[in-house]
This record gives sequence, C-alpha cells and structure tokens, in this order.
Amino acid sequence: ETFGTTGRGYIVEDMECSHYMKNFHAPHIPLRLPRAKKVLAHINKTFGTLAFCRRWLEREDGGSSTVNGMSGKGKQEKYMGALKNLCDVGIIQPYPPLCDIKGSYTAQYEHTLLLRPTCKEVVSRGDDY
Repeated sequence: ETFGTTGRGYIVEDMECSHYMKNFHAPHIPLRLPRAKKVLAHINKTFGTLAFCRRWLEREDGGSSTVNGMSGKGKQEKYMGALKNLCDVGIIQPYPPLCDIKGSYTAQYEHTLLLRPTCKEVVSRGDDY
C-alpha cells in the first residue's frame, strides 16, 4: 500500500497502538488466560475480522449496540493484558500509528497516483480496480 506524507517520505510504526484486527488465517490456538478467551469471544462476536480500536471495547455497548445492546454487558474492562496475549500468540494483529517527522501528516492510499500538470494517472491500476 502507498503512504503519502508531508514529511520526509519515510514512515515508521511508532507510538502507542490503538487499532487491531483479528488475523483471518490464524489457526486455533489454545489460550491459557480466561480473560483472553473472554476478550477473543467478544471480538469474534462483535467485530469478526473487521478492524477495531481499543476505545470501542471500552464503550458501554462494547463496540456495537446492535450486537451487544446498551445494557453495559458489552463493555470490556481490564482487557489490555488479554489483548496483548492475543497479539503475542498471533490471533490479533496490532496496527500501530505510522509516523514520519514531528508535525507532518501521513495518509494511506490504495493506489499510487502520478499528478501531472494536465492530468492525474493511477499508475498502480490492476485487474482489481
């Protein structure tokens, strides 16, 4: 994927991670921590393999009022150790922020664009687009 930046053009994964996604191809891995089992069950039920962020886990509806209702039963508490365990065993993939130099902006693009004075050209166009 392409990452545009207003900085020097070189990005690194940096800072505290807040976004995660379940690894679609992760095999069944027996979990020893009961809390990890509970958090994984919640992630499977609420998000499946869609990306999610930690603040959604902390909401009263646990990230989805449709799935969990608004009773507060979906809210996850003391989940950070369990989430780290799920990342360590490869079930959950962390997606830390992508940073360049301080004060610059970074954006993700699905394609590479060539901006010319008279036109714009998608140079990464393939059969999927």
